[in-house]
Amino acid sequence: MPPRTKTTVNDADPPRRSGRIAALPAAESEQPKPKKAVASKKRPAAETVDATKEAEPSTAKPAAAEDEDEGEGNPTLATIDIGNSLPSLTLKNEKDEDVQVEDLASEKGVILFLVPKADTPGCTNQACGFRDIYPDFTSLNYDVYCLSADTPAAQTKWQTKKELPYPLLSDPKRLLISALGAGEGGKTKRSHFIFEQGGKLVDKKIPVKPVDSPKLALDFIKSLQ
Repeated sequence: MPPRTKTTVNDADPPRRSGRIAALPAAESEQPKPKKAVASKKRPAAETVDATKEAEPSTAKPAAAEDEDEGEGNPTLATIDIGNSLPSLTLKNEKDEDVQVEDLASEKGVILFLVPKADTPGCTNQACGFRDIYPDFTSLNYDVYCLSADTPAAQTKWQTKKELPYPLLSDPKRLLISALGAGEGGKTKRSHFIFEQGGKLVDKKIPVKPVDSPKLALDFIKSLQ
């Protein structure tokens, strides 16, 4: 066999570089690659602030103003005691007609008897007592009115059922009832009040028993004659 030829590598000859790489400046070839821009996360809609809305003044009512509005239309009357007159107030009668309270005693004296609830036993006893001696009151130039917080419809039904000859006044907010001192805890105290002609309060019984109210009212009026 022919002897193998040993190939030697000349360490003095370095490997050839690509002409393109060699042509680049060393500093440029060693610069790091720029980082990819990271898209910012979209802000949630709830956190987005509308600058125009921030600039607008708030139109919401303060709590105090709302409370004042709620109180409108629901006034309170001054307390009516002996010597005071009927107030300026409009109530509905059993026919759902407007009645001016201050005019009730313009021509005659007036008896207002108050009942807790229409068509209940005690109230019916009191109402029928005034019914039975109603002519005695009218003969002495006094009108009789029943006053309660019942609706006109409930009063009409009761009036028809018991043949009550006098008007019934509806005071659902208990404005007049409370001014007379007969409204307490959302209830009406059984009572009666006598106003002479002209509207001045001259007598009151509060509380009073159903059976006693008509007779006591008539006895007082007779004492004025």
